[in-house]
Amino acid sequence: MVFLSRQGRGRMGGSKAAGPAGSCKCPKCGKTVKHQVGIPCYQQNCPKCGTKMVRK
Repeated sequence: MVFLSRQGRGRMGGSKAAGPAGSCKCPKCGKTVKHQVGIPCYQQNCPKCGTKMVRK
């Protein structure tokens, strides 16, 4: 019996969990903000232009 490893990448193409530290960056204007624990970057809007943020 062969078991396949289920160690893939997360939904956004990054690691499964990037952890609590780090920052979120706007892909449009480049604004960077500190990552908020429990809130994924892709669910936050840029405070400068309103675009969805990405994990830096």
